[in-house]
Amino acid sequence: MVNLEWYRTFKSVYKNGNFSLAAKELFISQPAVSQQIAMLEAHVGYTLFNRKSKGVEPTEYAKLLNNLIIEALDRLENVENGFRAKAFNANRLITVGISRHLFNSLGRVLISKFDYIDFSFHESELLFELVNTKKIDFAILTQKHDTFDTVQTKVGTIKPVVVGSRDIDLSGLQHPIEIQHNNAIEQWLNEQIWYSHDARIPHVKLFWLHVFDKKRPTIVPNYIIPSEFEMLSAMVQNSGIAISWNCNAKFFITQGTLQMVWDSAKMPGTDVYLLSGKNEHFNTAFKEIETELVKILQ
Repeated sequence: MVNLEWYRTFKSVYKNGNFSLAAKELFISQPAVSQQIAMLEAHVGYTLFNRKSKGVEPTEYAKLLNNLIIEALDRLENVENGFRAKAFNANRLITVGISRHLFNSLGRVLISKFDYIDFSFHESELLFELVNTKKIDFAILTQKHDTFDTVQTKVGTIKPVVVGSRDIDLSGLQHPIEIQHNNAIEQWLNEQIWYSHDARIPHVKLFWLHVFDKKRPTIVPNYIIPSEFEMLSAMVQNSGIAISWNCNAKFFITQGTLQMVWDSAKMPGTDVYLLSGKNEHFNTAFKEIETELVKILQ
């Protein structure tokens, strides 16, 4: 019966011309090398190496055997190394950076796909630096960065929308939206109870700039909860409106616990990217993460 370890040992002895060097290369003992070569010689019926004072010399039979097996053995080892790399990708701990506001809608879907993930919460600029300096493996971010040492791909687009609790009567807003009466729309929004994930109200400012062409909204948030998903969760049990990423609002709207107040066509989308350092060990994991994010954001 063919034992591939015999041929692996033969290849190393043939290359090194020495049992001791072959043993070091294969991480086995020198007696084990001698035993495997002896068993291979018994199997093929020929002496393969002549023992000398400073190593061994291949016989003509060894040269012939080497020519016959070397290509097939190299192919087999390449397959083995590729399989190990894929297994490494599937089972190793990966580190993923993401904004805390997008974790529940985007990051949490990765948990069922990998055995080990270490998440960290940061904003886009810092996430890029962490990947670029190889402190984390992957980042999900909303800014594009092009560098020689990183790989980045667009996985989808998100946009801010106005979302509200189920008890809010939208009848006074629907007609102004239909006729694009911005003053009436803005007045209605100003009269509501507002939630925000940040005292600087970044979503509100961005929304007012693009939709109403105003840099300074008069909105003052009643409640500031520094996690967008937790903010929306609090609105389920209370009354009010907020501007949030549509991927976060989608979870609650689908469940029927919140309602869409206004998805303005004037509000542009923001691209979401998956970023990693250039590393062949990341290829499989990168594609799996990319696939899951595209599903969520399509």
